[in-house]
Amino acid sequence: MATYKKTGSKAKKKHASVEDKSTTAEVFNTLDETASKSEKWVIKNQKTIFIVLSLIVVLILSYLPYQKYIKAPKEKEAANELAFPKVYFEEANKSLVAVDSLLNLGLNGADGKYGFIDIANEYKGTKAGNIANYYAGISYLKLKKYKEAIDYLEKYTSEDELLAPIAKGAIGDAFSDIDQPEDALDYYLKAANLRDNNFSTPLFLFKAGNTAMDLEQYSKALELFNRIKSDYPTSDEAKNIDIYISKATYASKK
Repeated sequence: MATYKKTGSKAKKKHASVEDKSTTAEVFNTLDETASKSEKWVIKNQKTIFIVLSLIVVLILSYLPYQKYIKAPKEKEAANELAFPKVYFEEANKSLVAVDSLLNLGLNGADGKYGFIDIANEYKGTKAGNIANYYAGISYLKLKKYKEAIDYLEKYTSEDELLAPIAKGAIGDAFSDIDQPEDALDYYLKAANLRDNNFSTPLFLFKAGNTAMDLEQYSKALELFNRIKSDYPTSDEAKNIDIYISKATYASKK
């Protein structure tokens, strides 16, 4: 009986082995060439590399003393200064009389002490200087000085869960009070979308919805009111939201 003999397997294996060795050799040759080029580049540019590395070291060594001996003391000094006008701001929030006087004392300072305006200007770049912008903006808003309120609130930056959206929403309030509803709507939406929580988000969605109604953007208002109902059903704004949804629905069909 004839037996089928498999031929060529060893030859194929040998051929594959030769190819593997050849490919490996090419890889190593390429790596050698790359390494050689890198070495040549390093040798050619070693002076520049040394200068760059030296500058990085100098910057790091300069930054550490700056943080310790300049920035940290300035942060502490600014925080101490902020304590004085904050007392007047908090008193104004609790008081029923002389509110404007208290707010002005907070803004401008007294008895040789800085107010929010001075702290914001003198301590730029510090945490206290930054939050002084917030206090100044809110104070001006309460005093109905809307341009100043907007200016200071625009300067304030924050990652805080509540203060960040409240500052944006306060700008919306200022624009609303000077009869610029388009700008007010823009800032209310920014405030609502800046953070997602059960307090500021539905609050500014509600303000945005009512502003959209004033602008006769009824579909937009309906969308915002429905968002409150579906996403924030336990919020204060959701309690009577069906009334606003009905108004927006009716208006959008007219």
